[in-house]
Amino acid sequence: MSIVKWTKEDFQVFDIDGLDERMEALTTIIRPKFNELSETFTGYFSAQTGEEFFGHVAKHARRTVNPPKDSWVAFAPYKRGYKALPHFQIGLWGTHLFIVVAVIYEAPQKQEMAQRLLKNMQVIKDLSDDYVLSGDHMQPDTISLKEARTEKLEQLLIRLRDVKKGEFLVGRRIPADEAIKMSAEQFLQLAEQTFDELLPVYEIIKG
Repeated sequence: MSIVKWTKEDFQVFDIDGLDERMEALTTIIRPKFNELSETFTGYFSAQTGEEFFGHVAKHARRTVNPPKDSWVAFAPYKRGYKALPHFQIGLWGTHLFIVVAVIYEAPQKQEMAQRLLKNMQVIKDLSDDYVLSGDHMQPDTISLKEARTEKLEQLLIRLRDVKKGEFLVGRRIPADEAIKMSAEQFLQLAEQTFDELLPVYEIIKG
């Protein structure tokens, strides 16, 4: 069982100046927690889906100048990568923690995935009001599902289908100060509950 407890220090990593300095902090402070979550949730997803899942902890290896503004662990049923597939993520920005299912622009089948979601939007609409949506995994901004149900949800899915850079993420966003107050057990329960509720969305995306 995961014993990940988020701290103020985790979120302050993204305030550290300099690529090398921030990468060192990411590696020593945050990455061990992502590795722990990887071990916990690969088994969970494999059991829930019947496919073998693998954890992919962000390495930020291509960065040469700009330090990363966020970091994450992703889960997908492919050992060598996750970006081409619909995948789950737990990650941090300096402002918040996120727990999502995502389709990003590298996915070659994203038009078909978007079309399936457009035909089954009710599955997303049925999620609770504390869920959020995003159309760009590289930006921290999100829109609440409560606001997005009427028009914005459909617009995001059409953009996912029709625009090369279109993306779609849905999940929960927990402000840093709330995440810090959670015990390891509370966080684990929230993550598992969120993934339980997102699995039907994932199954539609996957087709």
